[in-house]
Amino acid sequence: MPDQTPSELIDARLAALGDWRGEALARMRRLIREADPAVEETVKWRKPSNGMLGVPVWEHAGIICTGETYKDKVKLTFAKGAALDDRNGVFNASLDGGTRRALDIFEDAEIDAAAFKALVRQAVAQNLEAEAARNPKRR
Repeated sequence: MPDQTPSELIDARLAALGDWRGEALARMRRLIREADPAVEETVKWRKPSNGMLGVPVWEHAGIICTGETYKDKVKLTFAKGAALDDRNGVFNASLDGGTRRALDIFEDAEIDAAAFKALVRQAVAQNLEAEAARNPKRR
């Protein structure tokens, strides 16, 4: 399967789960795409322990978030989540970290779609600002 695109690898990851975790991750993927239609899907950290399917990563001028699955949850980790204004309390994990913040989704969890998409948009804006600061001639 070396010729698969990152999006196809993510599709395969979702299909391999075959349970509520795949459905939850697929829903969050849709919300990310709705929040940022220009988002790029990538897959990182492919290794035998994850069936070489890797970890889904959503990027736009840098990493927005990663999507990992565990036995009891789906975890979306925002690379620079500590710098985002989470006024709606979407983040519920990794709250003590200095850089990242995460959302742990358990079976039957209700997610505030509008608040989540607002965080995605903030993360994109943050990445674009950082990119502009690194490359002032591109403005």
